[in-house]
Amino acid sequence: MGIIIKPIVTEKMTHLGDKLNRYGFRVQKDANKIEIKQAVEAMYDVTVNEVNTLIVAPKKKSRFTKGGVISGSSQAYKKAIVTVKEGDKIDFYSNI
Repeated sequence: MGIIIKPIVTEKMTHLGDKLNRYGFRVQKDANKIEIKQAVEAMYDVTVNEVNTLIVAPKKKSRFTKGGVISGSSQAYKKAIVTVKEGDKIDFYSNI
């Protein structure tokens, strides 16, 4: 399994990609910025200028059932926001 798990394709990340050349990826928790940069450059054939990482905290979730309240949480994950060189683009929809 590689460093990059999947790209984050949301309305906010699409806007950042169009305006600021910034793209979001869900990455492995033990990956560092250098490994993320090398993985993105190899996978998408772009030049990466900057990598910012953050750990997304789990969200508490609960639901009401016949048996009572079931509570739990979503998983925490690491997110990387990658800034690519001006003029380079990443097209997530080309393989569809």
